[in-house]
Amino acid sequence: MSDRSNQISQQSRVEITQQALSNLGLNQIAFIKSVHEEGAEHFVVHSADGTAVRLFPTRELAELAIRHSDLLPVSLH
Repeated sequence: MSDRSNQISQQSRVEITQQALSNLGLNQIAFIKSVHEEGAEHFVVHSADGTAVRLFPTRELAELAIRHSDLLPVSLH
């Protein structure tokens, strides 16, 4: 790699903090994760930073709650 290419490459790097990375998508998406509690499957909605928000008895209710909040539901496996 030439010195000029190396210089351009180094200039185009962007440092992102752990906090900034965890906030990515915070106001756009929410995750749904299935969990087993008390012998039944439930669905937990998590914010984009991983914070558990609420437990729902069905995936459909979890998705509905997310869409009602103008967010995009994403399944988490």
